[in-house]
Amino acid sequence: MTEFIPPGTRYVDLPSPFPMKRGGELRQARVAYETWGTLAADGGNAILIVTGLSPDAHAAASDSNPEPGWWEAMLGPGKPIDTDRWFVVCVNSLGSCKGSTGPASIDPASGRRYALGFPELSIEDGARAAVAVVDALGITRLACLIGNSMGGMTALALLTQRPGLARGHINISGAARALPFSIAIRSLQREAIRLDPNWNGGDYDEDSYPESGMRMARKLGVITYRSALEWDGRFGRVRLDSDRADDEPFGLEFEVESYLEAHARRFVRRFDPNCYLYLSRSMDWFDIAEYCSPRCGEHDADARSALAAIGRAGLEKALAIGVHTDILFPLQQQEEIAEGLRAGGCDARFLPLPSPQGHDAFLVDFERFGPAVAGFLDELHVPSPA
Repeated sequence: MTEFIPPGTRYVDLPSPFPMKRGGELRQARVAYETWGTLAADGGNAILIVTGLSPDAHAAASDSNPEPGWWEAMLGPGKPIDTDRWFVVCVNSLGSCKGSTGPASIDPASGRRYALGFPELSIEDGARAAVAVVDALGITRLACLIGNSMGGMTALALLTQRPGLARGHINISGAARALPFSIAIRSLQREAIRLDPNWNGGDYDEDSYPESGMRMARKLGVITYRSALEWDGRFGRVRLDSDRADDEPFGLEFEVESYLEAHARRFVRRFDPNCYLYLSRSMDWFDIAEYCSPRCGEHDADARSALAAIGRAGLEKALAIGVHTDILFPLQQQEEIAEGLRAGGCDARFLPLPSPQGHDAFLVDFERFGPAVAGFLDELHVPSPA
């Protein structure tokens, strides 16, 4: 399968071997990243963005790649994350197919793609890989660490691995652990891929790509990324025009069905199925209580005490943002993050937003998310770079 790497992508080589949390190791592995803005002489204006499952490192347009990025409205000169003021780094997740080493990459030991020979992937592995980029850039302390969706999990793992690495943290629609509903949805997505005959135990190519499985997985994901309120407002019960309807028995009949089909078809050939499986499962495994319990000073540590340990370790300010209509990472998960960090002495706030757009609101509802992020960054009081 082809890796989908945007122009202008840069790389950091990971230590070789790079041991993985659940066993195994990577050799000659790398992490893809992009940067915007100018790093201040003291390095104090650096922001790191860790992403959700599917984004690449191209969060916004740059001199090396003028194409709009996946967070274009949020990042750039004069925007909520103002690159005239901040030096911003965005990393592509370890395990992805968009520049960082993952199951679609070539295994140097065999000369073939890793496929299911890739070691079991955890959120913590992705966090350590992101830290390697920060270290390679010579940044000793981040002004802020921003994590969206799966990146919210990665950010919390990073803060436990490198206490005090960031002064501030924005956790957007993230979680300290996976909930049963989210695990169930992702399990069905993975099953759809694995049951496609073309998946073939992870051994496929461009000519025998598990397209049906990926389409079903993506459709199910998109349904949970948005809310019932938005589906009703956008589509209602509007039917397709007769010349657009699917003539197959039980085929496409409603506008919402056509939207899901078109959205899924745009995605399936742009993301590697094995990478999807690995990254999806890494979220299900993540539980900050399990990872942090030795540091918490309690025999039976829970997520709250694990989060409090992050607060005690030097995180000064935090903002956990959630959306009322998010069914995949519901509001109580962001509230739990804020309360736990606050219990450790961090100035942490919880901001529930009334967006109708569900989990994906941070990708589209910039009128609400922009001021919230900009306001928090203003409170960090970092001067513009010289």
